Amino acid sequence: MAQEEARPRRFGSSDVLVDELFATTHRLRSFVDGRLRDHGASVSRLRTLRVLALSGEPLRMRDLADLVGNAPRTTTTLVDSLERDGLVARVRHPEDRRAFLITLTEEGARRHREAEELDRAALAAATGALTPAEREQLRTLLGRIRAAVTDEPPASAAADRDGRPDG
Repeated sequence: MAQEEARPRRFGSSDVLVDELFATTHRLRSFVDGRLRDHGASVSRLRTLRVLALSGEPLRMRDLADLVGNAPRTTTTLVDSLERDGLVARVRHPEDRRAFLITLTEEGARRHREAEELDRAALAAATGALTPAEREQLRTLLGRIRAAVTDEPPASAAADRDGRPDG
């Protein structure tokens, strides 16, 4: 009985490795967020500023949402906050009067550069315990997992969709 109580309860996936990946990703994000928060930034805000800075041109809201990987509503909320802080501006689309484009302001570009430096330092601290060989090995292993995951539904899902097995 005491052994059962000492064992941590798991509420994640059915695979401890997947749970470890999610836990590590969550902890890394929290770690970097903490470093950025001290300077008025966050991982979400940095990712949005990064996409705008690297795109080299103003973006429609939906394109920005796709590139950042957020739901459109989440991106709208982020852009509203960044606009209030003077880091981005909405400008009229030159060919579509109904649409607006999101662009970095000079202050946004400056804050983006600062946040990138903080991000680099935090991630270097977080991954500094790994040797270059271990980093490469981990990248290889994670790449193999990504390659094994496809957007194609399994054969059983395809059979369920149309009521008959594939083939």
